[in-house]
Amino acid sequence: MPINKPHLEFHRLDMSRGWETPPGYPAGIEQKILAGALDEAQKNGSRTRLLRFQPGIYTTEPFVHDYWEEVYLVDGDLTVGNDSEGRGGESFAPGTYACRPPGAVHGPFKSNRGCLLLEIHYYE
Repeated sequence: MPINKPHLEFHRLDMSRGWETPPGYPAGIEQKILAGALDEAQKNGSRTRLLRFQPGIYTTEPFVHDYWEEVYLVDGDLTVGNDSEGRGGESFAPGTYACRPPGAVHGPFKSNRGCLLLEIHYYE
């Protein structure tokens, strides 16, 4: 796996800028890329990002992708497996972690109070 991340020492992140809605996500879910890049067309690279949900936001369909994904719930609440109306699913609290191989079906997702996730994505 080619690593395309710079050497970064500890530095304060500007949490007020640099957020964008990822393609295919509803408004109210935003990412901030911390390092790297993932090229899904060429199937290479790696990235580390923060992903945040505003309160009450949810997705309606499961996700599946062809790269590895590691997710750590930093703050807030995250529900996994809600229906298309945002009901049901299993709720998780800060300090929980997931590691998903390529092809793993996961979601949909919802956050009642909002949440912040740290995610690492990479190809083998």
